[in-house]
Amino acid sequence: KMRLVFLVLLCLPVCSAYPLSGAAKQEDSNRDLAQQYLENYYNLKTDVKQFRRKESNLIVKKIRRMQKFLGLAATGKLDSDTLEVMRKPRCGVPDVGHFHTFPGIPKWRKTHLTYRIVNYTPDLPRDAVDSAVEKAVKVWEEVTPLTFSRLYEGEADIMISFAVKEHGDFYPFDGSGHSLAHAYPPGPGLYGDIHFDDDEKWTEDASGTNLFLVAAHELGHSLGLFHSANTEALMYPLYNSFTELVRFRLSQDDVNGIQSLYGPPPASTEEPLVPTISVPSGSGTPAKCDPALSFDAISTLRGEYLFFKDRYFWRRSHWNSEPEFHLISAFWPSLPSYLDAAYEVNSRDTVFIFKGNEFWAIRGNEVKAGYPRGIHTLGFPPNIRKIDAAVSDKEKKKTYFFVEDKYWRFDENSQSMEQGFPRLIADDFPGVEPKVDAVLQAFGFFYFFSGSSQFEFDPNARMVTHILKSNSWLHC
Repeated sequence: KMRLVFLVLLCLPVCSAYPLSGAAKQEDSNRDLAQQYLENYYNLKTDVKQFRRKESNLIVKKIRRMQKFLGLAATGKLDSDTLEVMRKPRCGVPDVGHFHTFPGIPKWRKTHLTYRIVNYTPDLPRDAVDSAVEKAVKVWEEVTPLTFSRLYEGEADIMISFAVKEHGDFYPFDGSGHSLAHAYPPGPGLYGDIHFDDDEKWTEDASGTNLFLVAAHELGHSLGLFHSANTEALMYPLYNSFTELVRFRLSQDDVNGIQSLYGPPPASTEEPLVPTISVPSGSGTPAKCDPALSFDAISTLRGEYLFFKDRYFWRRSHWNSEPEFHLISAFWPSLPSYLDAAYEVNSRDTVFIFKGNEFWAIRGNEVKAGYPRGIHTLGFPPNIRKIDAAVSDKEKKKTYFFVEDKYWRFDENSQSMEQGFPRLIADDFPGVEPKVDAVLQAFGFFYFFSGSSQFEFDPNARMVTHILKSNSWLHC
């Protein structure tokens, strides 16, 4: 029976940590790490001698596959970025592409499931554990027909427990910092259950291992999902301590995966919504003159201005005094909602749309073929998972990408990221809030949007000239 169990382990790759002297020993250590990584996660069947033949097409092919899956430049070489990713915390099962189900597509044959928290970690108060698990359950409940209820005794479909070392399922935990948790796919008995390693430091925030994030990931496995290559997905193999917790959303990839097994919620009559956890009024229609209104992204389009918010956008043109209000899906059905950034390159008559680690190209009402593409194809380092804002200077043919408190500059002529970046926003755009939601270029100024405020920036004087409400563009 145990041979049929697909165990999911969140763990660190085992690698040497002793000091090495000399470039040769370092190179040997890197090769040993890479060999183990490729054998564990990319089905490499080889011996050491064969691996160390640099001309081996098999090795290069496996490295490229790993790099492509994890969002790296597919060079086939063991460069520093590749080795850095190989050392990161990750899940112990092999990698696959985009959302995936377990072999045989196991799923629950009922829509109401029960769960029970068998015991607790001493790291957190009991109500904090209860809250983290309940929140993780709601993540999946809101995008499926599934409903969940909690049992306080007896056998539940999903039994949740904390344990250390050997704990009765022949898959012992290995202490702090390695295997975080494991879960079983749907089925009777042990199947569906979730075990957390109590040697970890479980927390409500990002100061340790966040219980909610790991519980939500493991519940995905308990419901039948495997792993995704999408770095924004909850089901991505690597544990991400930088995930925004207050406004957590499932990626569309996660939604597609779970709905491939169970379908959308019964009441859903349009495209499935990406849920927002613990955000009041997150699904309401935005009001253009709300004084607290902020924008997800802003772009021009053939002389018009587009202001994106949640599933909608306002369209402002010179010949219409009142902005039009539309669903994104009404114009571009294949585009996601809740965008991160957008900008137009006039010389190419193309608007680029960003969400997570992917971007789309649109021309008029048409999404161009060959998209979405990964943002790392533009030259971003692998640790960049999303873009906050972007704008293209049509005169200089430079595109600016803003990420947290830094920005990159892309040359549209050479189609490459410029050297010397990223730079601090505060250094080159003094007076602008470092967290940028969107940027617009108009009338010789850059308009930086941050929350409900916008900063009019004069690039010649290198100063903020006015601070306005974000929705002033909508005649509010």
